[in-house]
Amino acid sequence: MGVRICILLIFVSTLTFAQKVKWASQIIAVSSEYKDPLLGREFRALHALGRPSKYPKMTASPSAWQSLTADNPDGEFLLVGFDTTMAVKQIAIFENSGAGSIASVDGLDQNNNIYPIRTFFAGYNLSGSQVTTIKLPTKTAFKLRGLKITFNSLRVKGYSQIDAIGISDSDEPIESSLKLTSDANAFLARENLGNTINSKFNEICPVVSPDGQKLYFTRWKHPDNLGANRNQDIWVSNWQPDRTWSKPSLFPAPINNEENNAVCGITPNGKTLLLNNVYGKDGTMEKGVSFSFLLRTGEWSFPKALKIVNFKNKSEYSEYTLAPNGKVLLMTTESKDTYGGKDIYVSFLNADDTWSEPKNIGPVANTGEAESTPFMAPDGVTMYFSSSGHIGYGNNDIFLTRRLDDTWLNWSAPENLGPIVNTPQWDGYFSVSAKGDYAYFSSTENSVGAEDIFRIKIPEKVKPLTLIQMTGQVINQKTKEPMAARIVIKSKVNPSDSLSIDYDPYSGDYSFMWSAKKPFTIQIKKQGYFSKAENFDFTLEKNFLLVNRNFFLQTVEKNKAYALANISFDQSKSELKPGFEAELEKVISILSENAQYNLLLEGHTDNQGDWNDNLKLSQERVENVKAYLVSKGVDAKRIQTKGWGGSKPLANNLLEDTRKNNRRVEFTLVPVE
Repeated sequence: MGVRICILLIFVSTLTFAQKVKWASQIIAVSSEYKDPLLGREFRALHALGRPSKYPKMTASPSAWQSLTADNPDGEFLLVGFDTTMAVKQIAIFENSGAGSIASVDGLDQNNNIYPIRTFFAGYNLSGSQVTTIKLPTKTAFKLRGLKITFNSLRVKGYSQIDAIGISDSDEPIESSLKLTSDANAFLARENLGNTINSKFNEICPVVSPDGQKLYFTRWKHPDNLGANRNQDIWVSNWQPDRTWSKPSLFPAPINNEENNAVCGITPNGKTLLLNNVYGKDGTMEKGVSFSFLLRTGEWSFPKALKIVNFKNKSEYSEYTLAPNGKVLLMTTESKDTYGGKDIYVSFLNADDTWSEPKNIGPVANTGEAESTPFMAPDGVTMYFSSSGHIGYGNNDIFLTRRLDDTWLNWSAPENLGPIVNTPQWDGYFSVSAKGDYAYFSSTENSVGAEDIFRIKIPEKVKPLTLIQMTGQVINQKTKEPMAARIVIKSKVNPSDSLSIDYDPYSGDYSFMWSAKKPFTIQIKKQGYFSKAENFDFTLEKNFLLVNRNFFLQTVEKNKAYALANISFDQSKSELKPGFEAELEKVISILSENAQYNLLLEGHTDNQGDWNDNLKLSQERVENVKAYLVSKGVDAKRIQTKGWGGSKPLANNLLEDTRKNNRRVEFTLVPVE
């Protein structure tokens, strides 16, 4: 059989332990790997990289390397590399199934020299699945950068699988670095929500609103569900002043119909629901995902399908979650590039209101097993998901991973949420509010009936990032009445990290969530009004904070002079002082939105010094303002300038504290002739 060289440079995140454990991070070469044209990348050599997927319960899994054929008389081999070189004292090979077929292990140094390490004879295995450990009396005399494992596949009937390969410079067993906590205090005790929420039927898919005031969940086979088959329907409960959940009510049509219905997520303002499936006007359903919007009437709109480019879902069941900015969609699905079972993919909102072709988020979170029930926390960074392909307590555990950059393709090593959340049974559907105090999830252990909804107080280490919730109104400064406007929120560190809200006073206050770690600017825009911009910095906040802030906008009137509030000058100077940009951006915005007006800039000074010098100085000041506006794209022909010197004071010139107010530039909108 010919040798197949896999050019795979996949670097897998590792955790830092007391001993220095390194996991294989690169496939250098492999004799063969199992392939099935109907599958994704199950059983490929890449699954031997990183930490083991099936531990401590080691069983046959698509999340492990498996050779093309079960019994190859020519033998098989696997050559892996590590991201650092080190002298080693211990090697651990995780044989998921068919243990006993290893013939030899050789080391590869940084100069590609081969060193024999251990020969294995038939019968070395103690069971069909085991961690095969090589302990050396002293560290290797060379720095190891790779390992070649050679197999005699005729020794064991059927397939053999390798799940992970680890090296260490310590005598401490490598497996000890993988031990999950048994500390029951890792979380406080979980709490069944009781008979008010749970019944003898299935309660699944809890989604708590970002403000923590509503709990959406799905009931299956409940006698009050719609249709003869009592398929899955959405129910909703409200958080009450006595700190309990109200008796839930069946969500109205058209959100619920006779098919399967579920809420996948809700936007920070509580006015857009992400719903599983695509709704047909005739009551039929297709695979996909939809939006429903809260109308002024208080009713929910008929669900609108999200158009995802080249989205072909092989899986019968998919789950979806929406990032808080409303522009990023995460989903579970099967495709040609899945690592096995369902994987988590990401899609981005396009300018034409379609969604980009989904991309696999990579092998750190995704495994050869199925990943499911992703939930993007309101911080936009922390994701919880369920999987049977990471080290866990049962057949399906809940994990946490955090986004590492803006590509949405790099994630931290998944962290198991611990033995109180995760049980020997199936656990999933983990949802948290913006406060990050409680999480809600589904479980069958100690349930009232079938599957129940539980909640648990979240410890600090697995909380989402601290959030700020801002609410309020945009108000007409003259009439004192709320008015529609556009609200744009931008990170001061990364301007592309932004959020836009179309504020409608008939729908209540505006509301959005933002990470306390990121200082930001809020800009309020409305045609015919002065834009308003304010900077906010809550980086010192450690806990969730609700901030109520109203913004007042002033009407722009023609032929009326307005002082540029943040444009100031030192005495006898014409240079613009730092901080002027935000004020001039308002002027640029007004001109771009009001083509029927041109601009008159008028410069002023105090009365100190020579009259003619002040006249010249005032003209230089407005020319500097004009030059900036032109540099930002304003047509120079739309700008007139006039210098008045000190002839039009606003304040007393006797004292510097008041005199400085006379060193100013004013602008006036004048109709185009």
